Amino acid sequence: MEKKSLVAPILYAIFALFGIFFITIVILFIMLLTGKIYYIALIIIGAVVLYVFNVLTLFHFFKTKKRKMMFGTIAGVAILMSAISPMQHAYTNRLPTVDAEVKINKYEPFTNSQRVAILEQQATLQLTDNLPKMDGATALYPLYASFVQATYPKKDYSPYDSDVMVNTTPDAYSNLFNGKVDMIFVASPSEAQKKTAEQKGLELKMTPIGREAFVFFVNQKNPIDGLTIEQIQAIYAGKVTNWKDVGGKNNTIRAFQRPADSGSQTALEHLMGTIPIKEAPSEDIATGMGGIINEVSKYKNYKNAIGYTFRFYSTEMVKNNQIKLLEIDDVAPTQETILSGAYPITSEFYIVTAGTENPNVEKLIEWILSPQGQGLVEKTGYVPISE
Repeated sequence: MEKKSLVAPILYAIFALFGIFFITIVILFIMLLTGKIYYIALIIIGAVVLYVFNVLTLFHFFKTKKRKMMFGTIAGVAILMSAISPMQHAYTNRLPTVDAEVKINKYEPFTNSQRVAILEQQATLQLTDNLPKMDGATALYPLYASFVQATYPKKDYSPYDSDVMVNTTPDAYSNLFNGKVDMIFVASPSEAQKKTAEQKGLELKMTPIGREAFVFFVNQKNPIDGLTIEQIQAIYAGKVTNWKDVGGKNNTIRAFQRPADSGSQTALEHLMGTIPIKEAPSEDIATGMGGIINEVSKYKNYKNAIGYTFRFYSTEMVKNNQIKLLEIDDVAPTQETILSGAYPITSEFYIVTAGTENPNVEKLIEWILSPQGQGLVEKTGYVPISE
């Protein structure tokens, strides 16, 4: 009789095992597809606890208060430990993300919501046909959008599908190399981008049209107000890893980086010279079908973080008062210090072409270098190539 009485609970336990296993697999698959891999341990532990609870209940294990407390304690500790990763992720998500991209819809030419810099009088160059196809870095879109509004015919210029596009720096270079555009507005190319152009037999013509400061920023509550170039190099080489070593609090430095071949990452590489750059903070991100990729972290405004960008980006970011720009070698990044050369980390930005046959490209470049074009450079918020 005792053996027969065990048959039903055993069958129930087997069915429960398959049921919970199936549901758990489905939930895990969904978590992988949606990138929520930080829930995996919690889901597995939760499933195990649920199954063990059901089995012990079927076999009447919880006859005493002591057994209930023992199971509850073990299960609670296991669930709490597996919940650490989701709680850390929730905390991280609550931190403000510093947006290093301008909101391009505000700068689209010939739209009611635009914030494009406008000339006080008609441009001396008016293009009607053979419009040069252009692309560029997001930070420079407000600038070349102003050139378009001044010299192109009025019509729709969708930033994603028109003669005037805006992409990331790597995508802009790729479109230039593949002949999709005639000219791009970007920072100087990385070594990898130069090599790609050489492999394709392309000769890059780089025309400087303005100057910009490469800036570093920290959380507003960080007591550090400035660093030297040597200190920045030491931080990004991994030789200095604590803020106390550069006059700050006893906190580990989180030195964030940008993706490879982006304009700001190339600027960091130029600043570092031959000094190797340490690996950036990274996080595993689940993509379609559960594939895992390793990606350079997007900047999170931790109190111990440091990031970098170009000054125009920073004018968009500093508005939220969450970050502050650092002085470099005791000099703040301003239009005046960039123009005078006092700010030590400045660079030119360019119109880059690669052998286009469009006859209006050179005309447009010549106009951009004229007083009218350079006036728009300054009016947008950048520093002209010359006074």
